[in-house]
Amino acid sequence: MRIGAHISTQGGLQTCFERAKAIGAECVQIFESAPQQWGTARLTDEQVEEFRAEAKSSGIGPIFIHGKYLMNLASADAKIFKTSASTLRSSLNIAGRIGAAGVIFHTGSHKGLGLEAVFEQICNAARGVLAETPEDTWMIFENSAGQGGTIGSKFADLGQVIKRIDNPRAKVCIDTCHAFASGYDLSNKDGVAATVEELDREVGLENVAAIHCNDSKTELGAGRDLHENIGEGKIGRAGFEAILGHKAFAKVPLLLEVPGYKIGGAPKGPDKPNIDALKEIRAAVGVKP
Repeated sequence: MRIGAHISTQGGLQTCFERAKAIGAECVQIFESAPQQWGTARLTDEQVEEFRAEAKSSGIGPIFIHGKYLMNLASADAKIFKTSASTLRSSLNIAGRIGAAGVIFHTGSHKGLGLEAVFEQICNAARGVLAETPEDTWMIFENSAGQGGTIGSKFADLGQVIKRIDNPRAKVCIDTCHAFASGYDLSNKDGVAATVEELDREVGLENVAAIHCNDSKTELGAGRDLHENIGEGKIGRAGFEAILGHKAFAKVPLLLEVPGYKIGGAPKGPDKPNIDALKEIRAAVGVKP
């Protein structure tokens, strides 16, 4: 089990490693370019070599790319759909170049049409992208909090997509805040056990590539995507003890996407106190790094 975080790449992709080391992160997630704009990074061979060299010397990994927030494989708008598929393809190609494990992304929203109406569109697009991208990269679907017709709030929906794509490169990332907001009670040992049982039945534990480890500001089943620092939200320390202590996640990388604490200015996302909190819990439940 490696504990890491989403890390800024301001100043160049390779700068993430120094920032990661500063907070004690053991693995990282990055944006390859601005997440709220179309268009992916244009990396030279020299930049790719520098990134790979920094990754090797730092010992930090695995590395994940988080996809654009604009992507929506379920969109009824032909232009948005086409651009989403193209952007996902480009991001996976970048992942292959820099040695990242894959791209974690939000499937999108059916905008009230329902999953069945957009199911084939999503799966066909995914199969097409997988056919045109490096074999050593994963396409990683993230569960949603369930707001605004977003797809994947229930494990059964994610499992249905993964099974229909029928490609071992199709994986999932489980966001703990999103799962809690969708009604999966991760605040105690019994709730975590029930959640894992459903996850295994519907998706398969072998298909879980990463965990976005975030506490939740809102109540169970609230359907709102509001992340909180570890142990400060409704999941709480007991919940994360149960999550990290479950054998299903013993070898799954954990990635923080929390607001962070006010340390010398405004909070800037995942920080050392949150990393340290997860490491303390990992040690307390007897899981090896």
